[in-house]
Amino acid sequence: MPIYNKLVRDAIPEVIKNTGKESSIRILEEEEYKAEVKKKLGEELEEYKEAATDEEAVEELADILELLHAAVKIHGSSIEELGKIRQAKAEKRGGFDKRIFLIEVEDD
Repeated sequence: MPIYNKLVRDAIPEVIKNTGKESSIRILEEEEYKAEVKKKLGEELEEYKEAATDEEAVEELADILELLHAAVKIHGSSIEELGKIRQAKAEKRGGFDKRIFLIEVEDD
């Protein structure tokens, strides 16, 4: 039996059960959950970086977005507040639409 020891989406135990297989799970304590969300976010980011097609990339971005929803809740905020913070930063410092790549800055 494969051992995964990783955070999974809420419906995964039911999906496994529907295939006729058994699984064992446990509910994480708050601090464990925070650590596992961060770990899973890193894993999904790696999968995004390795995506070979636009379709695969968007699938991984959807996973990252779902984890962002979970992460903001962990930190006592909401996706709406995250959007406001993102917008404020974009207004102050810009976004990434212009594809600017900084090479160097003159040192005084």
